[in-house]
Amino acid sequence: MSRAASPHVLALAAVLDVEGLRAAVLGWAESSRRDLPWRRTRDPWAILVSELMLQQTQVARVVPRYQAFLERFPTPPDCAVAPAGEVIDAWAGLGYNRRAVNLHRAAAVVTAEHGGRLPQSLAELQALPGIGPYTARAVLVFAHEADVGVVDTNVARLLARWTGEALPPRRAQELADQLVPPGRAWSWNQGLFDLGSTVCTARRPACDHCSASRFCAWRGRGRDPASPSPRQPAFEGSDRQGRGRLVDALRGPRSPPASWPGSWAGPTTPTGPVGWRPRWWPTAWRRSPMVAAPGGSPGAELRWAAGSISMTCADRGGSVETSTHLPSAGGDPVVGADRSRVRR
Repeated sequence: MSRAASPHVLALAAVLDVEGLRAAVLGWAESSRRDLPWRRTRDPWAILVSELMLQQTQVARVVPRYQAFLERFPTPPDCAVAPAGEVIDAWAGLGYNRRAVNLHRAAAVVTAEHGGRLPQSLAELQALPGIGPYTARAVLVFAHEADVGVVDTNVARLLARWTGEALPPRRAQELADQLVPPGRAWSWNQGLFDLGSTVCTARRPACDHCSASRFCAWRGRGRDPASPSPRQPAFEGSDRQGRGRLVDALRGPRSPPASWPGSWAGPTTPTGPVGWRPRWWPTAWRRSPMVAAPGGSPGAELRWAAGSISMTCADRGGSVETSTHLPSAGGDPVVGADRSRVRR
């Protein structure tokens, strides 16, 4: 399942006291591992749902949504037969709605091609829509306890600090595979997740309280080999904010959050060419006077045609365009935004 490690990675592993490191991490994890709902199951579908929700979203936000989502869609077939809009609705509050779209598409493939059960090979899992190497390995480890490493941002940081060098993704994966204790992959990988997220953090690592500090080449001295990645751009006024509000509007007729100025009118689940002109906009879109959109009124136009939705917002500084592809049949327009571009 894992590739043969390169000579460089084998040399890194040889320098580490692998058995001592394993014992230290596993011992710490036994007493410090967080009790999270997805750690109480070996159901591959539940594991997949949790992994997709946890991508770029904090644990505290995921816990209530995870439980509610599985109550609504307990199996891949339950998710596959639901309209995409219902899946996005259950995803509300997590952001990055494309993850929900991919989950819905993956559920459809699992139902149609795998009898409603997630496949158990790395290649077949990665062939599912929206499932990459990390997520596929996570399902194999946490559902089937396969002896492979799972490298997220936290684990990559641990590996870089332990070895004292920044590791490209492929080498980090190879080293992670080398360090997995046979038969203990579940406990080992969960322990690494928690150690990286609670002790060996990006900005304030608690080296004095780390059970693995004696195996660490860095130990807080000198340049950090796991330099923090650049911060995500501000959300306010971004195209992500615009996409999110478009998807929220398309979920169905409901009142906007209190933070949204004004309100909107018109159909929100179009079944043919429809014009839609909201009277609310993100702050950045209200900084300059709006020019007339198609139809002669200020604002924007939402168009539906042959499997896509497009929305254009124009102001004096340029325009924001968002297009949404509709992979499902039946004229359901609520599937999230695939791409957007801002011209200034």
